[in-house]
Amino acid sequence: MPNRFPLTRRLMIAGAAALSLSTAIPAFAQEDPIKIGLVAALSGQSAKSGEAITRGITLALDKINAEGGVLGRELELVSRDDESNPGKGLIAARQLVQREGVAAMIGGLDTPVSLAIVPFANDAQVPFIGPWAAGTPITKNGAEENYVFRVSAVDEFVDEAITEYLVTEYGSEKPGMILINNPWGESNEAGLTKALEKRGMEHAGIEKFESNDVDVVPQLTRLRENGADGLFLVANVAPSAQVVKSLDRMGWDVPIASHWGPAGGRFTELAGPSGEKVHFIQTFLFTDPEHPLFVELQEKFPEIESLADVTPATGIANAYDATLLLAAAIEKAGSTEGPAIREAMYEIEGVEGVIKTYDKPFTPDDQDALGPQDYIFANFVEGEIVPLED
Repeated sequence: MPNRFPLTRRLMIAGAAALSLSTAIPAFAQEDPIKIGLVAALSGQSAKSGEAITRGITLALDKINAEGGVLGRELELVSRDDESNPGKGLIAARQLVQREGVAAMIGGLDTPVSLAIVPFANDAQVPFIGPWAAGTPITKNGAEENYVFRVSAVDEFVDEAITEYLVTEYGSEKPGMILINNPWGESNEAGLTKALEKRGMEHAGIEKFESNDVDVVPQLTRLRENGADGLFLVANVAPSAQVVKSLDRMGWDVPIASHWGPAGGRFTELAGPSGEKVHFIQTFLFTDPEHPLFVELQEKFPEIESLADVTPATGIANAYDATLLLAAAIEKAGSTEGPAIREAMYEIEGVEGVIKTYDKPFTPDDQDALGPQDYIFANFVEGEIVPLED
């Protein structure tokens, strides 16, 4: 799959101008800032992903506020740590809406957490934009008035993409599934089964495992004995690493096409060298240290010294673009009321994000701004996520 991110000179110049924060921050009127809530895993094994989302939002807010804010008011981020726990995520969302009075929420790193927040967001009529969690039912939630939007991958599209990849690149005829045992795994089980049925293919089995399992050799052994000639992997960083280490213990070298879970942290530090064999989906990668947003990252966060220090770039980019879209909707709505913002989300035009330019990215029937055309395949090489060569 080609790398879709080379920037033309015109876009480089335009992006650099848009991202420049060298001018003085404007003085805002005495009105209170417009609060934007963030619910994400800011601690635990997914903290790197939560950090990436936070950085993306922060850079977008810096840009927006430097240009005068929204409705003449400053945007302010209010964050809560969900610790990858659905119950804590729901409590955090309630606190942000009921105590902090946020106009909208961004977040939901884990699909189970997002699914816990969705009914509340719809009932409270507060827009909730996901920059990470890919579970298909998050946006396709059946609500008559759906307040949930997403700038991220979507399981049903990812499952089609990784199936095509395993079949095309490796000639797989009978792949097996090794999936985390939670709603995210269930979402992908449905999507992968559909993708295989579309091709008239059988699978070698569907095996589940827990996030704290340290040995998945029994599940993998059953897949190998059933003739698996490739594996679909769906799990976050630590459990995905356990799959790789179990494969090493078995001495089984098998192609792996994965959802983007491994990208959420220092995957190869946990998985070992064989972690580089795992190929996974991304929506964005930095490939040029002169990219305007990467330059801004380095200026804002001095600990970022090279491209390898940005893990994962996709979280930064998704969150950055999601924040720009939300700000555009609030401006277009002329209001911070949820129903008005929701309607304005369907009228967004000409928002130049880091992934692409968005023209009416949402409709009432499709509240996902990104699709298969926005995916690329990547892997880890010496600790850095890089696009796979064509």
